[in-house]
This record gives sequence, C-alpha cells and structure tokens, in this order.
Amino acid sequence: MSGTPAVVLLSGGVDSATAAAIAKQAGFAVHALSFRYGQRHTCEIEAARRVASFLKSSSHLVIDFDLRAIGGSALTDHIDVPKSRSAAAISQGIPVTYVPARNTIFLSFGLALAERIGANDIFFGANQLEYSGYPDCREEYIRAFEALANLATKAGVEGESRLRIHAPLLHMTKAAIITKGIELGVDYGLTWSCYDPSQDGRACGLCDSCQLRVQGFNQAGAVDPISYVERTS
Repeated sequence: MSGTPAVVLLSGGVDSATAAAIAKQAGFAVHALSFRYGQRHTCEIEAARRVASFLKSSSHLVIDFDLRAIGGSALTDHIDVPKSRSAAAISQGIPVTYVPARNTIFLSFGLALAERIGANDIFFGANQLEYSGYPDCREEYIRAFEALANLATKAGVEGESRLRIHAPLLHMTKAAIITKGIELGVDYGLTWSCYDPSQDGRACGLCDSCQLRVQGFNQAGAVDPISYVERTS
C-alpha cells in the first residue's frame, strides 16, 4: 500500500490531524484537502497547512467557497457561538455550530479530487461519539455517501475501482483520539479547535470545541500545548 494515494479532509483540528496521521501510518500518500468556506475561525486553515507540512503530505489543496451566503450557523452567520455549556447540553440536540450540508460539500470535493488523482480512499475525521448531534458525522451517513460516491463516478460505474470512505475515529472518545495521535507522533501544538478565537490569536476556552479538547487532553493525561483566553477544567 506504500505510496497509494488517499485524500484526507484536513481542517487543522485534533481529529483531522489524527486521521491524517493514521492514513500516513497505514502507508498512504496523503493528499490533504482543506476548505476556506467563510468560517469565522479561519486560523484553522493555517493550522491545516502546518499539519500537512508536519506530516509531509504529498499535496495540500485549499479550496475557497463562501457558505456565508447561505448562513444558518454560528460559524458562518451573525449568531453567537455558544459558550460555557454543560457536558449534558453539548451532547444533546443539533448545535447552532452545525453548518448546513457542510460535510456533504466537503466530501463531494474530496470525491472529485480522489477521482482526478486516482485515489480509492478518503479519510475523514468524523466522530459521532462526542458530536452525536451533527447529522453528517454519523456512520449511516458516511456509508450512504460512500454508496452514492460509487454510483456517481466514472471509475465506480465502469467497475474500475471502488471508493472507500474511512472514518477511523468515529467511535473513539476525544481522550482516545489524543492518545492515538500522541502514539503516532502528532504535534498537537500545530492544531486548532476553537470556534471563536480572540483577536490576539488565542483559543476562547469556552466554546463546545474548546471544552471537548481540554477535557480530552485532561482525560488522556496529556498537556494541551495551545494557549487559551480562559480555560475550563
């Protein structure tokens, strides 16, 4: 499998960085794909560049499009990012940080790139255990998109190959993900998770994503190397 191309959706966060490291460990040549889609936390793009470089990715493509025209999410619209929510609140319902159809759009771009470079594998850092409210992070969604992908491509229709979507983190806790990444040598100081960073470039420490990250590092018994404005334990 050494050198076999795989597309990896790389946001620059803990999950996508770990998924990319898993792909690399499996012997794939990583072709990283990131998106500048009008998100308020655009610093994640630089994090993705750092991670792609650190993992010696074969390529890294950043695609620009603007979901602010559609809105409907705290990440792309004039909606406050929720702060200081309890673990119970985070685990219930679909949060306002959900971006309509975002993962379907991301995977569609990933499918197009995979078809162009002759890759049969797409890696995706989805996690349904700690983000169960996101409908596009569920296993049934991923398998349905995989089926669609094999109906929608030239290679699939002609029977030349079958596309596989890998979601290796799907049923892992954040602590388990971090532990796995540390085992693989991931430098989490290069990553970014915060939805609402401060003007001086620090993570807020209070949004859902920051809280899950901090909790994950604490439970993994590891030190989170990034800086926070406020940090919950």
